[in-house]
Amino acid sequence: MAKIDVYDTTLRDGTQGEGISFSLADKIKIVKLLDELGVSYIEAGIPASNPKDAELFACLAEIKLKHAKIAAFGSTHRIGVPVEQDSAVKALIDAGTPVVTIFGKAWDLHVKEVFHARLSENLDIIRETICYVKSFGKEVIFDAEHFFDGYKQNREYALSSLNAAKSAGADIICLCDTNGAAFPDEISSIVAEVKAYLGGTKLAIHCHNDVGVAVSNTLLGVFAGAEQVQGTMNGFGERCGNANLCTIIPNLQLKRGYDLVPKESLKKLKSISRHIYELANIVPDERKPYVGGMAFAHKGGMHIDAVLKNPVTFEHISPENVGNERKLLMSEMSGRALVYDIIRKFEPDTKKDAPVISEILDEIKRLENEGYQFEGAESSFELMVLKKLGFYKPQFQLEQFQVIAAAPAKSQYTATAMIKICVGDTAEITAAEGEGPVNALDKALRKALYRFYPELKNTRLIDFKVRVLDGSKTGTAALTRVLMESTDGRTNWSTVGVSEDILEASWRALVDSVDYYMLDIKRNKHTERSNATC
Repeated sequence: MAKIDVYDTTLRDGTQGEGISFSLADKIKIVKLLDELGVSYIEAGIPASNPKDAELFACLAEIKLKHAKIAAFGSTHRIGVPVEQDSAVKALIDAGTPVVTIFGKAWDLHVKEVFHARLSENLDIIRETICYVKSFGKEVIFDAEHFFDGYKQNREYALSSLNAAKSAGADIICLCDTNGAAFPDEISSIVAEVKAYLGGTKLAIHCHNDVGVAVSNTLLGVFAGAEQVQGTMNGFGERCGNANLCTIIPNLQLKRGYDLVPKESLKKLKSISRHIYELANIVPDERKPYVGGMAFAHKGGMHIDAVLKNPVTFEHISPENVGNERKLLMSEMSGRALVYDIIRKFEPDTKKDAPVISEILDEIKRLENEGYQFEGAESSFELMVLKKLGFYKPQFQLEQFQVIAAAPAKSQYTATAMIKICVGDTAEITAAEGEGPVNALDKALRKALYRFYPELKNTRLIDFKVRVLDGSKTGTAALTRVLMESTDGRTNWSTVGVSEDILEASWRALVDSVDYYMLDIKRNKHTERSNATC
């Protein structure tokens, strides 16, 4: 199994994407997450760019990593400034990292019109900078900026920039598609030519996604001889982003047998991807390969039937290999197979042709026509099945609730909810303040139920989505659909409510959330008792 080094530049190239900014604490967390994943190199930033990056390098010097080497990133020395007097180069040395990545011009257009240097002068600058940094015992990676554009415009000069880096002692030469404009066939042929031209020099590939093929380009770069892949987690980066390591790593490791990260670490890929999304304050793209929430989601009835028989039929890998999970989406399209599979959780002896399956399918169609959506609301679906099976018992009865919204807000609380419920013959009346009417109603309900169900103190609402439905599509007046996600810190579950009134829709989703959690608690206790008996 050939080894391919993973070079992560989330903290440098990734932060150049619009709307992405990490605090010092965030960056340290990301470094630890990347090391946990098992990447070979972490490009932590540009020491000369800002005090935060300089502080980061100082902090990282005190942290012992298991897998990754930290790299400092910077440019070749400035024109007219001797390399030993260049403050930015000095900052690279002072960062104290074992690896220094130096970028230099490989496209003659940039040398003349951006760098404003003579072509020969640029080659001297590349050699001088690398030689100087190497004299401090650093591992040096040379990023040949705009290499593929340069190669297509002036092949001889682009190669001469690589020769300058090689002669100066660069350990790795990285071919950069900085504009993200190269096509896979170009990457494949050019990398192969460079590999033959440079001989035994280790090559890396660094691609941007401006024409949507950064991952493909990176893969073909490896197939053509590159031994290091550069990219970012979740594809973060300037303009259209960088090559997405969350796709590249499993593609190469699981599909082609390359060795990139430890096998057990690969199982953390989804959770690490999510954690970095959260730190960046970006909603995860659920349709990303491997790590997206929909990457292994099945909805079509024939698909679900096949997956239940043999997952290989519609899954190219086992979701568990990347820390993901299979989702069987409940809808009017999902068919008898999924309904049958869920019913068997409660009635193991149910036959495939049982009339209750048809009844449930009819009920799904009716509810979806009214605006319900059970995709992403699997808990509400299970409760509906229980009602049809006659197993459903409400945990409480609502007598009444009232919500009062205040405007303008005089504190962080903008609404107050009062509620009266009954559990058996016992009534409970309570009130709570919240950041909006739904938050207040949620707090009031939980507060009222704590007396009867103390387990609910562990639960909280973590996501709330509202959609106003088009009345012309549902055949009724305009409706509001509310999707809620709740957690107890260990597991998450989702519920749905639909009504012409947003509070009523929210209430229905809240009730399902409580009922499902209590049902799950009782189910787990029953399982524990059964296991203990065994």
